[in-house]
Amino acid sequence: MSTSDTRMDGRTWGVLFVLCGAIFLEGIDVAMLNVALPTIREDLGLSTGVLSGVVSAYVLGYGGFMLLGGRAADLLGRRRMFLLWLVVFVLFSGLGGFATEGWMLLVARFVTGVAAAFMAPAGLALVTSNFAEGPQRTRALGVYAGTAAGGFSLGLVAGGLLVSAGWRWVFFAPVILGAAILLAAVALLKDDVQEIPEARSFDLAGAMSVTGAMLLLAYGVVRLEHGGQGLGTTVAVFAAGVALLGAFALIERRTANPLVRLAILRSAPLVRTNLGALLFMISFAGFQFMVTLYLQELRGWTPLQTGLAMLIVGIDTILAPTLTPWLVNRFGNVRVLFAGIVSAGLAYTLFLPVAPDWTYAAMLPSMLLLGLAFSLSYGPLTMAATDGVDEQEHGLAGGLLYTAMQFGMALGVSAVTAVSVATVSEGGDGISLEAIRNGLILPVTASVLAALVTAFGLRRKTPTPQAPAPAAAHTAA
Repeated sequence: MSTSDTRMDGRTWGVLFVLCGAIFLEGIDVAMLNVALPTIREDLGLSTGVLSGVVSAYVLGYGGFMLLGGRAADLLGRRRMFLLWLVVFVLFSGLGGFATEGWMLLVARFVTGVAAAFMAPAGLALVTSNFAEGPQRTRALGVYAGTAAGGFSLGLVAGGLLVSAGWRWVFFAPVILGAAILLAAVALLKDDVQEIPEARSFDLAGAMSVTGAMLLLAYGVVRLEHGGQGLGTTVAVFAAGVALLGAFALIERRTANPLVRLAILRSAPLVRTNLGALLFMISFAGFQFMVTLYLQELRGWTPLQTGLAMLIVGIDTILAPTLTPWLVNRFGNVRVLFAGIVSAGLAYTLFLPVAPDWTYAAMLPSMLLLGLAFSLSYGPLTMAATDGVDEQEHGLAGGLLYTAMQFGMALGVSAVTAVSVATVSEGGDGISLEAIRNGLILPVTASVLAALVTAFGLRRKTPTPQAPAPAAAHTAA
């Protein structure tokens, strides 16, 4: 595809919708399960530990295998990895729906997380390889990012509706959607064998060490939810993870064909992008968790009511593919990203004085600002992840970005949980308004740090904006 070709024909839009469908599937899958957890616990008689493990199993699979998944896409073929792991994702999502014991759910969610870890970076690399650099890629990534963020926000509502029909539909619905995406992907995605580097030797030692390190670090993050209980074990887990990372770095320096070219980490914009993504997702995940506790535990709202309350955040599904690409072409990626992160910080700050009898009108400004924040942040983060990175390492770059995001979500939930548990321990049983307010301080702090990290990029000379792409034949929903 020529870099000067900015128009997108019907087949090109079809490819984009297939890739968007996969990232939407991942987001909606996670969000729907979160809504269904209380019902699953009641029906299967799960303990709190097993219920928490259902969420943690996905985090372990996703975070543990993401870097390996990103590099596998570059070395083994993006289309091949995308299709293979989409099949695995669909199969194990369906198996989760047939679970009758807690261990069945744990296995299903772990493998589903592993599948997402291979599928997501392959999908992002396919976007960048199928769309010419410039306005066309900017528009495609805007649609892609908006769909990804929209999947999570819309999943909250879809989960509430499906749970009313039976929690197993939270697992079966992604199977139906995933099967349709798979059929379209086989027909539309071109074979990318020619993109695979000539050096096919696989760095097995590097793959095993980095996967072990990521699994241990992800498990350490999950353990943070327990606060001071088992602190020694948590520290040991983190220490083992860091030690394996050190071993991985030594292996990569001495390997002729490393799994990860360490020099890629010397790129200041790439490091800044991933650190910003980590902090942005820490803030959002922590806020979303605290708001859910506030609405359901303190106010007694149903899962469906909670999902509808946060539905307005889904305006990013409309704004990200339409407004954001124009703003990026006009003002530059970093400025738009900075505006989005500042909007998020303002949204969290406005929610700090939350009261027991707040009306929805009082919450609405935060929800609107958060929708705007995702519109202006998620897409630019996705664009920046591969900006300046060699085409043959776009899978790795996507793996780094999604690793940062997944760890950010896990850290956000774990940190606010630890804060709220500590507050409850001091003030008695049950969640309290004080615990909610204390927990909300973390999202505000993380968003301020994310803004500071991003601000360093503003000091770079912004390239001359490119002209916006011509109007497409039709717009993405």
